[in-house]
Amino acid sequence: MFEKVLIANRGEIALRIHRACRELGIRTVAVHSTADESAMHVRLADESVCIGPPAARDSYLNIPAILSAAAITGADAIHPGVGFLSENAEFAAMVEEHGVTFIGPSAEHLRVMGDKVMARGAAQELGIPIVPGSPVLSDPRAAADEARRIGYPVMIKAAAGGGGRGMRLARDEAELALLMPLASAEAQAFFRDGSVYLERFLERPRHIEVQVLGDGIDAVHLGERDCSMQRKHQKLVEETPSPALNAAQRAQLGALAAAAMRKLGYKSAGTLEFLYQDGEFFFIEMNARLQVEHPISEMVSGIDIVREQLRIAAGAPLDLRQEDIELSGHAIECRINAEHPETFAPSPGTIVSYHAPGGPGVRIDSALYQGYAVPPHYDSLVAKLVVHDTSRNACLMRLRRALEEFVIGGINTTLPLHQRLVAEPDFINGAYDIGWLERFLGQA
Repeated sequence: MFEKVLIANRGEIALRIHRACRELGIRTVAVHSTADESAMHVRLADESVCIGPPAARDSYLNIPAILSAAAITGADAIHPGVGFLSENAEFAAMVEEHGVTFIGPSAEHLRVMGDKVMARGAAQELGIPIVPGSPVLSDPRAAADEARRIGYPVMIKAAAGGGGRGMRLARDEAELALLMPLASAEAQAFFRDGSVYLERFLERPRHIEVQVLGDGIDAVHLGERDCSMQRKHQKLVEETPSPALNAAQRAQLGALAAAAMRKLGYKSAGTLEFLYQDGEFFFIEMNARLQVEHPISEMVSGIDIVREQLRIAAGAPLDLRQEDIELSGHAIECRINAEHPETFAPSPGTIVSYHAPGGPGVRIDSALYQGYAVPPHYDSLVAKLVVHDTSRNACLMRLRRALEEFVIGGINTTLPLHQRLVAEPDFINGAYDIGWLERFLGQA
């Protein structure tokens, strides 16, 4: 096992990785910007290194600074967390070239899965159904021809990115001509790659993803997560198992994902994402990294996904067999963001009061504490409330109770929105799709 791991991330996910490392007897190194010098992961790590000013491009995306921090502290591995450099193939390759282990998949797998068009091609080769789409496009005439072949409406998507950036919906040829340059420009701004492609737009699908673990030889799945509660392609609530699937569909999808990862020789944790509509699954992308919503899979499986990542990266074989994995009960995660619950305007500021809910089956992943100043420079996620119980109904009641107990004072958060959602009949009945929340909020 590693002796010292550098955590190339911040916030609750950095703290989550620190905890997994310490439970394995691994020392940790926190890297941080000047804005995060009082962050909880910095305070708890064995060592810390400042890698730059607040802007992410000058700190958490600064590859030379991170590699220098690893060299200075003698770290023998780097965990990239989520976001930032976690799916950057160049970073993964450079880490390995410096004699340090990258805790994640190979640079080649990151390269393939990081390019959405290449990932679609790889999925087809692995026997996974995909949404009808196009190759990378730059010529408007070629795009119009492809859209007619696919059938309107079509989604214009960034080939090199995700998270809703570089995405536009075109319902006819005029909208395609207008929106394609806008999507390309946004993709260029966020991912430094303006490549886009087209995909058939499904009107009211569910967003279903499957958690996988592989050691390069064998692979297993930990069930599916339903991530359909979204706003502007950003997930807000996730649950497992999905209320939309039956046992046969669940088993079929999980087996398909694990078999594909075995065939690919995938090594690490990862997530295959699908759209589900009218009994059909369509692959959309793979996240070759840890996911924000991984805790709900841990709750129902009893498996520490970050610990497994560390073990696999250190060269240990996967000691899990699919037939031995038991998924028990139901789990739901609410993402608590530092945003106004109605306007969604960012709300950085100082935490003046903080009380986390507790009790059986309640987990809080957060780096908040009273007196902490939430900086304005990064993602607005400040806490994840995760609850688990024997059934979905019991889980919903536990979630309602936990939300009532949760106190974060001094900033606006999305806690009131979650309290509204758990009282909504459609959510209670599991009758929602990826557009439901925007319709509920009057933003569709």
